[in-house]
Amino acid sequence: MIEDMKFLEEQAELLKVIAHPVRLCIARGLWRSGSCNVTHMQCCLEVPQSTVSQHLGKLRQAGIIEGERNGLEITYRLKDERVKAILSCLFSQ
Repeated sequence: MIEDMKFLEEQAELLKVIAHPVRLCIARGLWRSGSCNVTHMQCCLEVPQSTVSQHLGKLRQAGIIEGERNGLEITYRLKDERVKAILSCLFSQ
């Protein structure tokens, strides 16, 4: 039962990370487009770049996204298959 509780706690933490509206919007955008940079996200979300960066940091720290640097630009994409499955349930018609 203790092992089961640890698994459930890990799943709950994953859900907490994507539960914020801005992070959910970022994850959904990456799910739909495949990849994106911060400047594009900032324009779509209409929030300051620092806000986008803070949310990207939380998503990256949780292992949900990964970034690939190309010069000064970092392009982000979804990394966690569980999140892709959750987004598919939430946003597929």
